Amino acid sequence: MAKKDLMFFTPEFKTMIWGGSKMRDRFGYDIPADNTGECWAISAHPNGDCTLKNGEFAGKKLSWLWENRKDLFGNYDSDRFPLLLKVIDAKDNLSIQVHPDDSYAKVNENGSLGKTECWYILDCEPGSTLVAGHNAKTKEELCKLIDDHEFTKLIREIPVSKGDFIQIEPGTVHAIKGGVMILETQQNSDITYRVYDYDRLQNGKPRELHIEKSKAVISVPQNSVSAIKTGDEPGLKKLVTCKYYSVYKANVKGSLTFGEKVSFALVSCIEGKGTADGTEFKAGDHFLIPGGYGPITFKGECTLIISKPE
Repeated sequence: MAKKDLMFFTPEFKTMIWGGSKMRDRFGYDIPADNTGECWAISAHPNGDCTLKNGEFAGKKLSWLWENRKDLFGNYDSDRFPLLLKVIDAKDNLSIQVHPDDSYAKVNENGSLGKTECWYILDCEPGSTLVAGHNAKTKEELCKLIDDHEFTKLIREIPVSKGDFIQIEPGTVHAIKGGVMILETQQNSDITYRVYDYDRLQNGKPRELHIEKSKAVISVPQNSVSAIKTGDEPGLKKLVTCKYYSVYKANVKGSLTFGEKVSFALVSCIEGKGTADGTEFKAGDHFLIPGGYGPITFKGECTLIISKPE
């Protein structure tokens, strides 16, 4: 039986108060403005539903494919497409924020999923840091620091470099800072609670904060969050496994076969170019390996981030 086509999608772009233009410079994307903050590269969320570019179902939305052709996804058991893949370009700091878990989001956000996510640092300026975690020992201390706007005392920052990888669990205070570009693998959710937004104005008004919800979901005390070095040696390396996804880094130097057992998998080429069983791709391309495809062989000189749902 012939293998199913690899599935390439047209991304959805989002302009943001903190966005920039590096996606055009680095990947050649046709971004809508010089403050483009997010590329939803593979997404079936109502706020950004990507369109298939190739094959038998070209022109169909990913959400349509999920509803009508479950065989393309190994008949994965979920009421919605489980993952969302983004490129984020932060020219300025993002808000200090937190995400809820599934149980809180289901009750308080109209049945939404919560948001577990992870970041691969595509690029950053020397000396860059990210907000990851907080210093409060008790819920009372947390609430007081937030109410008193003592955010320099509250937040923890960690140093990051290109190629670092960080897992962000729900309840973790976090923020991407200006000058950092990441690839984000996350649950299929768009729920973010802002704790602090640097008193910025958008259209003459402060952006909405979500103080009470943030206090409700921030975990106390906060576990240590650290960045891991992923390395450049040839081969396949697993970066994380959690209840929602596993993420791998593939440094292809000639040839590499990905043969992990998957319902389906998402692939992002972040550097270089190559082929996947003969199909060409380049840096900035993202594609889905459909269910039942079997092992796939990459050839060329490139770096890939591969994720699969758990």
